[in-house]
Formats: sequence, structure tokens, C-alpha cells
Amino acid sequence: MRFLKLSLIGVLVVLIPSISFAADSNTVVTDKTPPTASAPSIVINNSDVCKSTASAAIQTQILGFASGITITDENCERLKLARSLYGMGMKVAGVSILCQDSRVFDGMWMAGTPCPYEGMIGDDAKQAWLDNIDDVPSDSKLKKKVAAQEQ
Repeated sequence: MRFLKLSLIGVLVVLIPSISFAADSNTVVTDKTPPTASAPSIVINNSDVCKSTASAAIQTQILGFASGITITDENCERLKLARSLYGMGMKVAGVSILCQDSRVFDGMWMAGTPCPYEGMIGDDAKQAWLDNIDDVPSDSKLKKKVAAQEQ
């Protein structure tokens, strides 16, 4: 019997507040739109910039979050630097900038014109690269080949 009384009291404690706070009518409000998170617009007006942008937003009924970032294109920067150096008459320096990319390094090596090494060009540069294999770009096929031979 005591369990029955406690159960009845428990049910009343739960139901009475929900009944007393219920809506007085069945009117539905439709002119209230939920808030929205707007992704920020990141504008780069200059077409000579090696950056691209990305932005995103998410919104719930309580909390919203929006963010944006810029992404640097390192290959684009490398090309612009090399072009600038070449235009100023510093052709070896321009090629050296391009040789920081392993694909260019491998292409130059396969063509028989190794990348400049600390001012050396031609066969001197080739021997210097072989003597200092740690200075070769990390993804280069030459570096992988020499590492495989050493094992």
C-alpha cells in the first residue's frame, strides 16, 4: 500500500507541473525563423596572390559557428619567386628555387643537367649532390635510390 501511495505522489509530481505550464491555446507561431550561421566571405581581389580561401558554417537552434581560412599554394609561390629571379638576370638562382620541388629536381637530373648546388653547376654540382644526399628534396627518386643502395 505504501508503494502505491508513493507511486501516485510521484506521478502527480511529474504531471502537475507539465500540465500547469502547457500552452493555453493551439496557436502556432510561424513568423519566427530560426537563426542561421553565415559563412564569412573571404575575398582576395588581387589575382596575383598565391592563396585560396575556404569557409564554412553550422547552426543549431541554440548555437552557431562560422569560420574561414586561407590556404597558401606553395608551388605558385615557388614559380613566382623563380620568375622574378630569372627576370632580374639571376637565372641560376631561379632554377635553384624550382629545384626545391622534387619533381623538378628529378627532371633536371634525368635530363643530365643537375640542379645547381651552392654555386656549382654541371658535373661539379652532380658530384656535390651525390656527396650531400641529405640536401636532396625528400621525395626525390634520386634520394630514394641512394637510400635503397645503402641498405
